[in-house]
Amino acid sequence: MTTTAVAPLTTADAEALVTAAVEAAENAGVTVSVTVLDAGGHLLAFRRDDRAVLISGETSTRKAYTALQLDTPTADLVDAVQPGGLFHTLPTALDRPLLFIAGGVPVRRDGRLIGAVGVGGGAPEQDHGFAVAAVESLV
Repeated sequence: MTTTAVAPLTTADAEALVTAAVEAAENAGVTVSVTVLDAGGHLLAFRRDDRAVLISGETSTRKAYTALQLDTPTADLVDAVQPGGLFHTLPTALDRPLLFIAGGVPVRRDGRLIGAVGVGGGAPEQDHGFAVAAVESLV
């Protein structure tokens, strides 16, 4: 069986992903933190903005890691973390998961998983959109 090599996610790629996510957020008037991991879960790039929600940096990292480990956009997992869902978490007073999960997106090259980007600081749907915009900019 022949395996075709796929270029890994580089530091330059990771920095470009951060820049694209931040630009998409700034264009929407939102301040975010962004985390980019390689396929092994190692941190390649990170931007924490102190104007964002205090835990946005930790949240962006968790979102990226979840997207990488489950190889799926975290927005697809929102129903699973709601009370009664497959990945039930502790609900907040708003009857929402403690960690809003949308905002993590796997990064693929030639169809293979090479990393993930996570965005935190905006509304879940916004974070997902910013992460998708970043990944689409890498193509």
